[in-house]
Amino acid sequence: MRLIAIIFFLGCCNLSFSQKKLVYTDKSYEEEIRTVQLYPALNGNQDKLRPAVAPINTQNLVLEFDDLIGQRSNYYVRIVHCNYDWTKSNLQDLEFMNEYNEYAITEYDMSTNTSVPYVHYYFEVPRVKLPGNYLLVAYRENDEDDLLLSKRFMVYSNDVALVMDGQNQGLGTLSVSNQQLNFKLNYSKLDVVNPMESIQIWVRQNQRWDNARGSIKPTFIREDRRELEYRFFDKTNQFMAGNEFRFVDFRSLNFPGVNTGRLDRSKRPFHLSVLTGKSREGQAYAQYRDMNGNYVIDNQDNRDPSLSGDYVFVTFTLASPPLAGNVHVMGALTDWDHSAASRMDYNRGANAYEKTLFLKQGWYDYQYWLEGSNQNSFQLEGSHFETENLYEVFVYYRPFRPQADLLVGYYQLPANSR
Repeated sequence: MRLIAIIFFLGCCNLSFSQKKLVYTDKSYEEEIRTVQLYPALNGNQDKLRPAVAPINTQNLVLEFDDLIGQRSNYYVRIVHCNYDWTKSNLQDLEFMNEYNEYAITEYDMSTNTSVPYVHYYFEVPRVKLPGNYLLVAYRENDEDDLLLSKRFMVYSNDVALVMDGQNQGLGTLSVSNQQLNFKLNYSKLDVVNPMESIQIWVRQNQRWDNARGSIKPTFIREDRRELEYRFFDKTNQFMAGNEFRFVDFRSLNFPGVNTGRLDRSKRPFHLSVLTGKSREGQAYAQYRDMNGNYVIDNQDNRDPSLSGDYVFVTFTLASPPLAGNVHVMGALTDWDHSAASRMDYNRGANAYEKTLFLKQGWYDYQYWLEGSNQNSFQLEGSHFETENLYEVFVYYRPFRPQADLLVGYYQLPANSR
C-alpha cells in the first residue's frame, strides 16, 4: 500500500505506449525511473558531476538509475545517432556501431534498509565508431516502444584547435549581467571547402541544453590561416551569467544539513521541508562554490549511498507575491525541464510558491526560474558577470562521407574559475 501511495503521488504508473513518444533529450518516461546519471567513469570523486562526453579513443561512459518497482525487470538499451541539432540522423546502425545495436542491462543490485525499495541498475555504454551526438535509449523486454529513459551523450575527436580570445564578459552595461566567449578555431586538419556551411558550433552553460546557443556563425573567416573567429559583440549569443546556485544538504536523515527545515518522520517516506527562499533580485553578488546546478547522491547514515540512500519527499518554498509567469525549480534534479514536473504551485494562504519532489538522499543544487516571453528568467536569482560557470564548445563538421555531423572538437571553458 505504501508503494501504491507513492506512485499515486508521483502521478501515474506505467504510461501507456501511446504516451511514450521518444524525444531526443534527457527524459524519464515512467515515474518509477529515478536518479538517472550518465557520466565518464574516471575513478575520481567528481566523476558523476562531469558532462557525458568522452574522446573517441577513450570511451568510458556509464549509466546508472533506480527503478522504484522493487523487483528486477528485463531492460535493454540501444543507441541512436543524432545530427548536430539533436534530430535523428540518416545513418544505419552498422555505420556507427561496431556490432548489433541492442544490449541487455545485466548489472543490478537491490536497495538495502530503505523505506522505498528500489533496484539500482548499472550499465557500461558500448563503444561507437564515429564522433558525434548520441541518444542512449532504455526500454523494457525488447519492446522499443515501451520506453524507460533517454539520455544524451557525445563522443569527440581532436581535429580542430581552439584558442580563447579576450574577456569572458560582455561590453558596456552588458558586463554587469552577461558573460561573453570570444575564441578562434583552427581547422587546418580538416578538408573543408565551405566552413560557413559545413562547420557548426554549439555552446552550452553548466551542462544544460535548454538555453544552449546553436548554429553560431563565425564573425570572421581567415581562409589563408584556416581559421574562424567568433566574437559575440551583442547579447544574441551572450549568456546571462546567472548566480551561484542555491543548495540543500540531506545526505543524513539523522542530522539533516545546510538549508534543511522540518523533517517529518511520522510516516515513511520522510517529508523534508527546505528552508523558505526569497528572491535574490537586486542583491549584491556573494561568492561561494557550487556544483553548477548538479547534484551528488550520498548517504552519511550508511555505507554505499547507491543502495542505502533513501527517497524523501522534499518541498521547496519560495516566498513571493504572484508573478507574471510560471515559476520552476531548475537544475539537474529536474533535468532542466520547463514542464509540469518542475513547475511550482502558488499557495495564496502562505503567499509562496511550492513544489514537492521525490529525491534520493544527497546534496542538490537548484534555482528558481521564471518562465514567460517578456520575463527575465533570472529575475528571481539575479545575474552577475562574476558568477562561476562552466561553458562547453562543441564543434561539428559534416564531410562528404559519411553524411553525418562529426563532433571534431570539444572544449571546456571555465568562467571565473576558482
